[in-house]
Amino acid sequence: MRIDEALLNEAKAYAARNGRSLTSVMEDALRQLLNRSTDTARRPHVELVTSDARLRPGIELTPEFIKELIDQEDIERYAGTVSDAAE
Repeated sequence: MRIDEALLNEAKAYAARNGRSLTSVMEDALRQLLNRSTDTARRPHVELVTSDARLRPGIELTPEFIKELIDQEDIERYAGTVSDAAE
């Protein structure tokens, strides 16, 4: 097996810092890689919803702006509920 020398030196340094053998570090890294690919294969496919909608020029989606939109939506929903109850 051939390993890039810089990568091998990093692995040796990591092992030394953590009081481990190079073999145990390499085994753990390989296990994690193999487990990650197995986990990925088991994940369900998720279809992402996209939109071609564009913001008006000058509008930025800051956390404050998003909170304001949510608050406005809540107010409109509450107002609709109250007016429905009054009828």
